Amino acid sequence: MSVLTIRLTEEKHERLKQLAKSRNISLNKLMDELSTIALAEFDTYNRYRARAESGNPEEALKILDRLDDGL
Repeated sequence: MSVLTIRLTEEKHERLKQLAKSRNISLNKLMDELSTIALAEFDTYNRYRARAESGNPEEALKILDRLDDGL
């Protein structure tokens, strides 16, 4: 396990502590959960970009036309 030190404003630190308290979890657990969400978003974006780059724009437009026509 790694240790990470970050610099936050006092206000942000207090707000994060309040958020953690409202969820009945530690600040450490909150940061772990938030980082998991950020990484999931990052992975989703990268998968989307990879699929978009390998896609065929003409085929995609045909599919959209079929949807417009009610299949």
